Amino acid sequence: MAETQASHAEHGMYEFEARADGERISTRQPDGYFRVMADFIRGVPLQPRYGQAAPSGAGMDDMATSGAVVGTGDVDLFYRIYDAAGGHPTAGQLQRDYLDRGSEGLHVLARLRDVTGQRIADAIAETPSLYTDARRCLAVLPRARERLQAALHELGLLYPEARFPPVTIAIGRGKPVAVGAPDTGIQVGLEALCAIDWLNPDVEDRIVYVLAHEYVHVQQVRAHAMSEKEHPTVLEVSLLEGIAEFVGELTAGQIAYSRNAAAAAGHELEIETRFAADLDKTDLSDWAYNATPDSPGDLGYWVGYRIAKAYYRSAPDKRRALREILEMDDAKAFLYRSGWSPGIDLGQRDAR
Repeated sequence: MAETQASHAEHGMYEFEARADGERISTRQPDGYFRVMADFIRGVPLQPRYGQAAPSGAGMDDMATSGAVVGTGDVDLFYRIYDAAGGHPTAGQLQRDYLDRGSEGLHVLARLRDVTGQRIADAIAETPSLYTDARRCLAVLPRARERLQAALHELGLLYPEARFPPVTIAIGRGKPVAVGAPDTGIQVGLEALCAIDWLNPDVEDRIVYVLAHEYVHVQQVRAHAMSEKEHPTVLEVSLLEGIAEFVGELTAGQIAYSRNAAAAAGHELEIETRFAADLDKTDLSDWAYNATPDSPGDLGYWVGYRIAKAYYRSAPDKRRALREILEMDDAKAFLYRSGWSPGIDLGQRDAR
């Protein structure tokens, strides 16, 4: 028998199955849970009920201040279907038994990134190693979760308004690696995250730094509106992502896209002079969302990171500066106030 419970110990709401001995086994987050979180993060009044989810005041206060809840039930569901089909599930099986029965976080991922049973089946056929290799990442999740908790605790100390919605780790169609936004929380494609070795060769580090980056996106309520524009500029997207890189480094210890920093060392003036010429363009192809599983890209993330770092380092009040960085809503004004210029020397001192 499946019921819905709100568990403050687990910082969220979960459906569970009760065994004969009375033990409760959590299975998934209930229908409506992410709609609760979307309204909570936006600060709008909560409804008494969202489908099967009924928020309580104490539980929602916990979500404001606690660390990460990382759900992997969708991964377990996928591999039950995958193994039962000998590694070759049909599009219909994947749609009916996985996507349709998955968590609301999986449904969000499917909606945002057009994940369908057919597209997963096509990806399995085209690159089967994506799905056989993804299991290795599961082994490091417990330690990665501990480190992420510490990073989010730091974020909460530095920015008391921070919100920590749950993370849904699922299996997708080979991309995206992760999606994070103020109104939808965080969704991770485990197979994509495991495959993108160039991001960081250490899988545990990769998970921690990518999730720290995505949690910053959750805080960027004002900047998120820029990314929703039909044609955001190179500067707007680069700052949105670069700020996530900078604050992720501040709280977790390293940027997610560390390969870009290593590749760009010694070429700052050349790269940023080109960036300055392109910052008003709406063709993002040279600067953002152009990486592949096999090759680095997204140099705009790195330039945006350096602009955010310049802003922070020049500010006398670091706590106020961090608030202004996270609440940035005017890219041009932020760039002007940062003091950044192509090739600026930011040194190696601790930014804090």
